[in-house]
Amino acid sequence: MKASKIAYKPVGLMFGAVSGLIAGAAFRQAWKMIGHDDDAPDATDEDRTWQEVLLAAGLQGAIFSAVKAAVDRAGAAAIRRLTGTWPG
Repeated sequence: MKASKIAYKPVGLMFGAVSGLIAGAAFRQAWKMIGHDDDAPDATDEDRTWQEVLLAAGLQGAIFSAVKAAVDRAGAAAIRRLTGTWPG
């Protein structure tokens, strides 16, 4: 296994946790901005419509995916700067 891959493992884990926090905060802000309640609906929330539940799930998935990709890419670029090789 390359040294860059080994060096990226703990960095990737740390960035994964941070990206989850960032994505959660971004989703809560986005949900408020589109004019919904402060809390997004759960799939089993009886008082919410299918449309609202699916909109929340889709928005949350898109935000989490975009944030994770951005953070993973930034982490890989940082490892490249430190080690000279791409960790992938």
